[in-house]
Amino acid sequence: MNITTHPIGFRGLIATVILSALATGFATICAAADTTDVPQVVVKFGDLSLSTPQGANKLYSRIAAAAQEVCKPFAVDDRDLGVRARLNACLYQAIADAVTKVGQPELFAIYNAKNGTQVRTALVSQNR
Repeated sequence: MNITTHPIGFRGLIATVILSALATGFATICAAADTTDVPQVVVKFGDLSLSTPQGANKLYSRIAAAAQEVCKPFAVDDRDLGVRARLNACLYQAIADAVTKVGQPELFAIYNAKNGTQVRTALVSQNR
């Protein structure tokens, strides 16, 4: 009977190589997960006066159209209630996020009137 034994250092080397390969694989997966950005569309509104209901309404229409574009991947089969729910959630979140980011009172009013819900607004206080 011929038994080959490897010194402990060789086993340690093999274990180190295997663990390093696994760690590299996990690091690559984590990095890939971090680089997947949420789809975005830029909505320009420099030509609008957001202090008027007409300007805010026009911006809201642009935001809603951009949300439709961003959420398009969810609209695979609108007969499926799960798909429809995910699409509606995407649209709601995209519009609410955009309205909040713009942060104009007239736009909040348009959003609240169209959705029957209120977007949370941040109150800013200036102490002088």
